[in-house]
Amino acid sequence: MDLALGGRRALVAGSSAGLGLAAARALAREGASVVISGRDPGRLTAAEDALRSEGVSVTTVISDVSSPEGAAALVDQAADLLGGLDVLVANAGGPPPGTFASTSLDAYRSALDLSLLGTVAMCQHAVPLMQEAGWGRVVAITSIGARQPIGSLMASSTARAGVTGFLKVLATEVAGDGVTVNSVQPGMHSTARLLSLAPEALDALRRDVPSGELGDADDFGAVVAFLCSAQARFITGAAIPIDGGASRGLL
Repeated sequence: MDLALGGRRALVAGSSAGLGLAAARALAREGASVVISGRDPGRLTAAEDALRSEGVSVTTVISDVSSPEGAAALVDQAADLLGGLDVLVANAGGPPPGTFASTSLDAYRSALDLSLLGTVAMCQHAVPLMQEAGWGRVVAITSIGARQPIGSLMASSTARAGVTGFLKVLATEVAGDGVTVNSVQPGMHSTARLLSLAPEALDALRRDVPSGELGDADDFGAVVAFLCSAQARFITGAAIPIDGGASRGLL
């Protein structure tokens, strides 16, 4: 299926590895001009080299989206490099683990900056460009923790729920401008970070997934690319779990 992404200009935040890199790869394979970003220059260069070896090219930007200011600056730089912006994939590393008893108020503030306000800032700078062009796609990578709270990730679940609410309201406000806004909620996927765990830990994670396997990062990236496509024009305001059935709720 041709997703009609050829020539579209895309920014994927937090894309030097893992699911962010998978999303960038999928978009680039569909012909989009893609900016990938991350804090670590070495990892970013390695990601660029890996994509080039697969026959796709991207532009790299070193950035830190752990603050709203850094997130906004990334969007502005990407738009300057690409001559505009049609697609934003908002992504960042997750806040550290913690329970109610162990999570300080400052930890919540850091989590909100990283997982909520950073996405808000990216949207504030990217969405007006899309509205002006009459076409745009926003996809935020969050977590199944926004749908089914994870007790050991107290700050993360709190911030992810907040950004899900923000995206839902934003989607309704800009739908008439040709801009769709969605989020994807990944469960456990076979990324390098996860595969670094001990075999017994990986087996335990697999047993918790009804499908009996960990997700494939490239499959995840393909879902993100579809949500950015012309064919997905009628999907907006959705929060889509990609978790092999791990979230048990009806909604």
